[in-house]
Amino acid sequence: MALPEAMTEPQKLTQEEIRLKEDRERTAYWRRWGCYLSNRQWGTVREDYSADGSAWDHFSFEESHYRAYRWGEDGIAGISDNHQRLCFSLALWNEQDPFLKERLYGLTNTQGNHGEDVKEYYFHLDNTPTHSYMKFLYKYPQKAFPYWQLEKENQKRGLKDREFELIQTGIFDNDEYFDVTVEYAKESSENILIFIQVTNRSEKTATVHLLPTLWFRNMWSWDYEVEKPQLKIYEQKDNYSVIEAQHPDLSKRWLYCAQQPKLLFTENDTNHQRLSCNQKSNQSPYLKDAFHKYVVEAKQDAVNPDNRGTKCAAYYTLELKPGETTGIQLRLCDQSDLKTPFGKPFNDTFQVRQQEADEFYRRISPHNKSLESQKVERQAFAGMLWNKQYYHYVVDTWLEGDPAQPEPPQQRKQGHNSDWIHLHTDDVISMPDKWEYPYFAAWDLAFHMIPFAAIDPDFAKKQLERLTREWYMHPNGQMPAYEWDFDGVNPPVHAWAAWRVYTIEQKMYGRSDKKFLERVFQKLLLNFTWWVNQHDDDNNNVFQGGFLGLDNIGVFNRGGELPTGGKISQSDGTSWMAMYCLDLLTIALELAQDNDVYEDIASKFFEHFLYIIDAMNHMGTKGTDLWNDEDGFYYDVLHLPSDEHIALKVRSMVGLIPLFAVTTIEEETLEKLPGFNKRVQWFINQRPQLSRNLACMEGCDNNSRRLLAVVDEEKLRLLLQKMLDETEFLSDYGIRSVSKYHQKHPYTFEAENETYEVAYEPAESPTAMFGGNSNWRGPIWFPVNYLLIESLQKFDYYYDGNFKVECPAGSGNMMTLWEVASELERRLINIFLPQENGERPIYGSFTKFQNDPYWKDLLMFNEYFHGDNGSGLGASHQTGWTGLVAKLIMQRSEYCNQ
Repeated sequence: MALPEAMTEPQKLTQEEIRLKEDRERTAYWRRWGCYLSNRQWGTVREDYSADGSAWDHFSFEESHYRAYRWGEDGIAGISDNHQRLCFSLALWNEQDPFLKERLYGLTNTQGNHGEDVKEYYFHLDNTPTHSYMKFLYKYPQKAFPYWQLEKENQKRGLKDREFELIQTGIFDNDEYFDVTVEYAKESSENILIFIQVTNRSEKTATVHLLPTLWFRNMWSWDYEVEKPQLKIYEQKDNYSVIEAQHPDLSKRWLYCAQQPKLLFTENDTNHQRLSCNQKSNQSPYLKDAFHKYVVEAKQDAVNPDNRGTKCAAYYTLELKPGETTGIQLRLCDQSDLKTPFGKPFNDTFQVRQQEADEFYRRISPHNKSLESQKVERQAFAGMLWNKQYYHYVVDTWLEGDPAQPEPPQQRKQGHNSDWIHLHTDDVISMPDKWEYPYFAAWDLAFHMIPFAAIDPDFAKKQLERLTREWYMHPNGQMPAYEWDFDGVNPPVHAWAAWRVYTIEQKMYGRSDKKFLERVFQKLLLNFTWWVNQHDDDNNNVFQGGFLGLDNIGVFNRGGELPTGGKISQSDGTSWMAMYCLDLLTIALELAQDNDVYEDIASKFFEHFLYIIDAMNHMGTKGTDLWNDEDGFYYDVLHLPSDEHIALKVRSMVGLIPLFAVTTIEEETLEKLPGFNKRVQWFINQRPQLSRNLACMEGCDNNSRRLLAVVDEEKLRLLLQKMLDETEFLSDYGIRSVSKYHQKHPYTFEAENETYEVAYEPAESPTAMFGGNSNWRGPIWFPVNYLLIESLQKFDYYYDGNFKVECPAGSGNMMTLWEVASELERRLINIFLPQENGERPIYGSFTKFQNDPYWKDLLMFNEYFHGDNGSGLGASHQTGWTGLVAKLIMQRSEYCNQ
């Protein structure tokens, strides 16, 4: 993919780039404060101290109001320092809700008919890598929030029904809601300006209670002799008040609150009475849910009259006329003696930071794009940045429990993550979605780092390195998958991500960070060895294992016992390993430019790759290979205990993943690395039965370039014929994860008097397998589409534009592979853009999102998309890998000069 050439030329740095440079050189810590608060801490494994590991039930949404968290904090549009000692977020009440709105609501995995699902509307409008400017919008209904209606209706619906969404309750009819916008602008790295605006969108006067809240994460209730921090009133002026925050590990901070609001204080401690626990005799009467009691229940004695505690709020009551907007100004900083904390300098800082954000993004992506594509790109980057989260989880402590708390049940020592006692996380990490997936996921994070590399390569590199560090990676070499099961098996895409981050920084910023590449490479050698030892059961270079990230795409749950017995040789698992070999080979060749030791390692991965592709294409007799000559497609193969082999003929992404394993080697590289070249030639001459599988390593039409790929030219044409067929994989919005062929021709398999079936399901999953809300049986997923695009570009690079196919198949329209890749990019981007009828496919039939001027330009970035109409499905703010759309838009000339 072509990158903006403007970034390769020496230019004056933008102000945001200067801040990034200062942070990199540690002359100013611009990243210390950011949007690191989770959107949901309750219902996570970290907060689960149950015997059966049912995290959703052990710590519910209702309990989150009065139970102190152990491992982190959540809030609305919140910020914290990078170790989450001091937190700030927004609380609201509309005089109708049963709860003070301190956090976002959603359904748990057992409450939703398609699994966990946030039921709120909030939008990430802007953000910069140093968080010098951030903007967040929350739509708060004026009627009582329909908590019980959402739960009851979704409970009534089955797996074949769509989710019941908040907008379908009618809560936003007649525009009876508030637009609540929260903006942050850093005057300096330790001086954060906060501007909260509330707009009444209804035709009636309405009142909202606004409580900007400052509090300390509870680190004192677990009995580790931690000094308790304190918040108190510092001073009160005629037109503002000041709160002092004193923490033993954080220098003093002061929160300036304009307009002298009423200040409320309590402790961030559990209300044990509400939990029906034994109340501690020395417990303070001022507890975590005090502000709810004070505001919603009108209990004046709920807050501390001494005006001190570990949680405080500036309490504003705003009465707004129809269409009226009012604003509240605050400032969180390390200075106690500001003479004019508000006024013109405050407003000027916001204006300057907004302009600098615009300047930065024009520099990153300088093409003159259409206004609509700019909106998509900017909000996608904002979503990526807003989904950073402080993540704290020390597994051995979690397993053993805390001295001041009841001893955890013994069962947990054989439960979740019990063999990951080395894992110790205390970092800001990129999350898939801070409500639905408020924990890191290894293969998600790898994709996140591609758009991050364009705007903040330092952050991208540190994130990839972090997961390979000894306090993350298992001593056996396995990378932690995700919080619900660190033992889970995700596709090995870390090496691909590291190489792409390295090359993106090289091309866009002119920096070649080989030390980063070498550090990651050394750890990935351990991870590769773990893969080979754990998931090649027969030592024949064909891989098995779990679901590999493609939840429920196959006939059976591949991560559990098969109903037939035996095992499955995976087309996708083996292809991922072939791709892994090539990625490590590519990195080794780059490192070998400076250290010839890496020529030996490169040779090892070259040989390993040959063994894998031979196993994929020539493993056994007819009918047992992963490649099926009759269908021209790759399938999984079921190996029964009787030694019978059955090809599981599901036309799915499983059969297209072999396309990912492709790279090229230049003649110039071979000339520079004689040791590697000599070993390659020896292997070609001495192992002709393996070398026959190479797409081209000698005698090529293109003498200056070599091609390494799982598929040769014939297989490539056969696979693309199906992939580009609109009656099979090709949708108007990208490549489907299962062929539409299976809509009329489901694949069925009989075992133990039970029928297993895979049909084309373009929307949510009709099965509860893997939670029911993560469907790979038809929808469009950005990460695999992105890899397909890159693979097609690599093939085109080798064939030099001389390889053409029909796209769409049967249309008579011949395209080069680069043009096919470009067409896939266009279809993916179109999910978010208004079409000829003015509607965005992502929002389907939701007319308010399509037509309302206060909704139609607000974008969410879903986990996956409907295979036929492109509407958004799954997690609504999964800007993690769907944020790849920003990278696609950056590189498309078609979107220039519109």
